[in-house]
Amino acid sequence: MIAQPGFLFTLAAFIVVIGVLVFIHEAGHYLMARVFGIKADTFSIGFGREIAGWTDKRGTRWKLSALPLGGYVKFAGDLNAASEPDPDAAQMPPEEYAKTFQAKPMWQRALVILAGPLTNFLFAILVFAVFFMTYGHAFTPAIINGVQPGSPAAVAGLQTGDKIIALDGQTVERFEDVVRVVTINPGTPIDARISRDGVERQLTITPKVVAETDRFGNAYTRGMLGVTSAGRIVERRSPVAAVYFAVQETWLLTRTMADTLVQVVTGRRAVNELGGPLKIAQFTGQQATLGLPNLVQFMALISINLGFINLLPIPMLDGGHLFLYAVEAIRRRPLEAKVQEWAFMSGFAALLTLMLFLTWNDLASVGVWKHLSALLG
Repeated sequence: MIAQPGFLFTLAAFIVVIGVLVFIHEAGHYLMARVFGIKADTFSIGFGREIAGWTDKRGTRWKLSALPLGGYVKFAGDLNAASEPDPDAAQMPPEEYAKTFQAKPMWQRALVILAGPLTNFLFAILVFAVFFMTYGHAFTPAIINGVQPGSPAAVAGLQTGDKIIALDGQTVERFEDVVRVVTINPGTPIDARISRDGVERQLTITPKVVAETDRFGNAYTRGMLGVTSAGRIVERRSPVAAVYFAVQETWLLTRTMADTLVQVVTGRRAVNELGGPLKIAQFTGQQATLGLPNLVQFMALISINLGFINLLPIPMLDGGHLFLYAVEAIRRRPLEAKVQEWAFMSGFAALLTLMLFLTWNDLASVGVWKHLSALLG
């Protein structure tokens, strides 16, 4: 087992990773706003008190703030960092009001909001593409090389030589796709479509629930079929092929995140499996100890996560803004200012509650509450 990295090393790695990813996200908003002539008042990495900063020739204040758990771009016409519209913005001189976020057509505002999450996905695609061109793209044919007696695969009727075509309604192109679907479905029956001797067959498989511990001592559960695969192949991809497979990898990871969230909401997975900022910081430090390639790939994964979460339809998040724009498009007029204010307040409360809950989970996962209970007992 590899020793856990020190606290200061973990904290430094976490701040760097989150800072870079937040900058990438907010740069997406900022650059798209520049395209449409929207003035940015503030570009902040972090929240709260300013630690350092400068003002550029366009009047944008670039700054680092004390709490490094996010960031924002505050545009002209915004009341606050959440892009809540300032009701007094319309009283500005016409030439200044024309540069505000609220003065732009809805489709331009929507693109500015959408650009943040999309930039996170593009960053992940770039990272994967570079790795596939340099280190190579590892994949395994989705052909079963062996079946363990008594395993879920054996019970379902899988045999050596079977080619898995689809699992849980998802097309399987490589054995890694099998692992991805099975891992997040422990104990859950899933439909499988296989090819045996040129004939397609339908099966139902229930992956076994397996409790494991990684090399850093983190405990988790996953699903297992009980099959072995053929040899792994590593190929360096051409630039075009690398981008294609990078897009595919990003899409599959995003879909896995969506499937996992649905499982938590519907009760198929326990809520204590969700991690928050402390758990992300822990994993960041662990990946950093394994070297720069591991850390960069982990950054790509977190970037996808950041893009996905921001697209959820929760006020205060980008997806919440897009949802309000969709309502505005249907109604053909904006929501009343009071309604928007309540939406932002409820969104803030929901995010704060979620953050507290995830932090509680993080502390429980490292035994803080158990330790306190033992001390008080």
